[in-house]
Amino acid sequence: MAPIPANSTVLVSGASGFVAAWCCRVLLQRGHRVRGACRSEEKAQYLQQLFDRDFPGQFETVMADDLETPGVFDEAVKGVDGVLHTASPFHFNTDGKAITALINPALKGTENMLQSCLKHGDKLKRVVITSSFAAILDTAKPVPQQYTEEDWNETSVKETERDGEAQEPVSSYRSSKTQAERAAWAFVEREQPSWDLATINPPYIIGPPIHPCASAEKLNTSSKTCWDILHGAKKEDDMPGLLGCVVDVRNVADAHVMALLHTEAGGHRFAPTIGELRSPSPQPRSADTTAGKWTLQDVADIVHSSARIPAEWRGNVPTGKPQTGGAVVQNGLSGEKTAKVLGVQYHTLQNTFEATAIALKDYEKRNWQGLPDPSIFELH
Repeated sequence: MAPIPANSTVLVSGASGFVAAWCCRVLLQRGHRVRGACRSEEKAQYLQQLFDRDFPGQFETVMADDLETPGVFDEAVKGVDGVLHTASPFHFNTDGKAITALINPALKGTENMLQSCLKHGDKLKRVVITSSFAAILDTAKPVPQQYTEEDWNETSVKETERDGEAQEPVSSYRSSKTQAERAAWAFVEREQPSWDLATINPPYIIGPPIHPCASAEKLNTSSKTCWDILHGAKKEDDMPGLLGCVVDVRNVADAHVMALLHTEAGGHRFAPTIGELRSPSPQPRSADTTAGKWTLQDVADIVHSSARIPAEWRGNVPTGKPQTGGAVVQNGLSGEKTAKVLGVQYHTLQNTFEATAIALKDYEKRNWQGLPDPSIFELH
């Protein structure tokens, strides 16, 4: 299967999301036209203004307000060469409705997109779906494990079958991603479409947000975690703090776009993760593909040693015991395949967290209104 051609049109679902907004920008930078599927006119207008600023005439929006409605993407997929399906809920607010709030939207949204692609994607060559490390990580296995794209989460789906709507929120999120990805691969196997499929399976994603957000409380889940850390949510007793595996949102966007462009990506899963954390490179980016584990201590070390973190926020973050984050035993995830096949060069944790803080400060300075400062897109 040939990759999508130059100057092609790509549909990005959930375009106003944390990852999707960066996917749109990377595509536009590479000269592609982007059709962004949004759930509200307000967010569509924000994106139109954002991308018209640097890429006039290359970005358009379409409405897709309910992922669970059959045919919601029928018009959106017409005439596109590639699809990035990023739209899927990431939150833990299930309130006793795990299947209704998380699993059904993820599963039905994916199935609806693929059905629309099958029926109306006459020019379509490849579909890339945002899955998750949640579809890889199996909590029934002893810690630590070193995971790769060969692994699958077998436990969370069983917990859905056992607990139903009462499933614990984090487990139900993991189940939603696993079921949606399994359904996508089964769909392609069953229907044998003219286009092929790749999935991106990132762990916890942080990095500079650029999507529309009306307040700190409205931030996406992972950016809100960073905001809270910088505003005193963690204390000395929380150190060293287990946080897990992490990746920069800009690298996740790179992985999505390169999965569209590389012929050999079809039929594969890719799990991007951040490079080595313990010995930061003096260079702004690192090609190291070791397991991208992070802890609250790692974040604290960055905050208290970096001149790029807003000074008024540093005092909100505990000091802990510097350089002890590496002693925390936790699972790892290899980003080697993404680096080798897709050519993604990973940001370090220091670069990623600094850029996150700078972008969050920009939101605050403009009172959560208007567009990001152009310098946000040049951060390294």
